[in-house]
Amino acid sequence: MKRKAVPDARGASIQAADRSAVREDEIMKIRKLELEEHGSTRPLYEEIFDEDSPSFVDYYYTEKTKDNQIYVLEADGDIRSMLHLNPYRLMVNGSEKLVHYIVAVATQEAYRHRGYMKAIIKKALKDMYDNGESFTFLMPASEAIYLPHDFRTVYEQKRRFYVPESEQCEEVVEEEAAHIRDSEVSRASEADCPELAEFANENLREHYQVYALRDVPYYERLIKEYESDGGKLLVRRINGCIADCMTYVPDYKEGEEKHKIMVRIVDVRRMLMSLSLESLTAVCFRIVDPVIEENNQCVVLTGTEFSGVMLMEGKPGNSEGTMTVAALASLIFGAESVDKVCEEDGVVMSERMKKEMMKIIPLSKIYLNEVV
Repeated sequence: MKRKAVPDARGASIQAADRSAVREDEIMKIRKLELEEHGSTRPLYEEIFDEDSPSFVDYYYTEKTKDNQIYVLEADGDIRSMLHLNPYRLMVNGSEKLVHYIVAVATQEAYRHRGYMKAIIKKALKDMYDNGESFTFLMPASEAIYLPHDFRTVYEQKRRFYVPESEQCEEVVEEEAAHIRDSEVSRASEADCPELAEFANENLREHYQVYALRDVPYYERLIKEYESDGGKLLVRRINGCIADCMTYVPDYKEGEEKHKIMVRIVDVRRMLMSLSLESLTAVCFRIVDPVIEENNQCVVLTGTEFSGVMLMEGKPGNSEGTMTVAALASLIFGAESVDKVCEEDGVVMSERMKKEMMKIIPLSKIYLNEVV
């Protein structure tokens, strides 16, 4: 399965220089496409992501564009830039949330360095806020591209691949079944999807705070996704019961670079109210967001280990510090400690605020291994 530059490439190979302001005299239009228009972005996709096989692109434009959102920037009579929002149902601290995965971020080469990407990301973020979404995530080709947009790296993917132990094993896998030790490995089918979903959700619920909720359509799509590039989704059974799920990719090489996931808080209040606390907490602070104006507010964060976070409107005069939306993401998702985020530009905390913020239980147990 072709995943050498795994997305994004498909998402994020956009140039870091694409941050300048859009020229005032330039005629352009940013809009969200209607569902029947999604196919009009395929030429740009194929132009930018030419490492993807035609069969994978067929899969993507058959399956993923059925229910995603696509933003485009049109200039000179055609689509010059785009961004896709692929929907996922995530479990976050035990609550189900609709969250969008940003993929297929692309700008036509002749139209780069004009601020198109900055404009299209801003539009998508504001729409997600209006829709009541807590955060969004993406897989960058380069973290530097998305840091200026307040995305922060919080997770390194732990995708598990099945590696045949011998040529004989590989031949058996190609025949869709292998007996290894006391288990049987076989190619997943649609009939396996209900049991796979139940097995995965039970294990994820036990070990993680943030993960994509599995269901039958999730696995039906995943089977098609891997098969589109010659790969397979495999299940390992012991005594007839599913004990593991992994992927088989013909060109996979052990030791390949792992892919990172970055998040961006969309609605600060909704995000904070998803959190748990270690003990009685009460702190007032300002939040700064350069893109989503509604997030610029002063809040009183309070609660206990039993209630979780509760929020009230705070008075600026009572503020004990200032948090940027980016630093807050690093703290909430456990990527940085309180002391570490205090080193970031724009972050100020009193000593008392530091102690109170340390009572937040971070969402550090993350499992976001989705590709597109």
